[in-house]
Amino acid sequence: MESTRQSRIARLIQKELSEIFRMQTAKIGNVIVSVSAVRISPDLSIAHVYLSLFPSANAAQLLQNITRNAKTVRYDLAQRVRYQLRKTPELLFHLDDSLDYIEHIDQLLEDDRKKHPGSQREEDDETPAGE
Repeated sequence: MESTRQSRIARLIQKELSEIFRMQTAKIGNVIVSVSAVRISPDLSIAHVYLSLFPSANAAQLLQNITRNAKTVRYDLAQRVRYQLRKTPELLFHLDDSLDYIEHIDQLLEDDRKKHPGSQREEDDETPAGE
């Protein structure tokens, strides 16, 4: 369970990293990087940053590029939070594929509806047996 301090620092890091990535991707164009979550270790030394990347076809390459430039991103973050944090945590970037997972589940449900159109239960047509 996260302490209040951990969650406050995680929110601060998420907000500042979002702004850093927004400014960097504005120069590149056709790329969207959003920071979906930040989990910070109890000793505040390591921050696990979960990124949602668009287009998802280039997600692995983008994540590799961001990981390669992690020290530069950490320096930019340190400049922004220097008055709030004594030490800037080490940043470990992870791909947040929850949106792809949701899209996959929706596609499976849609395929099932197309295969079995009559098996869908209509609650409006049925009345309870006790009434």
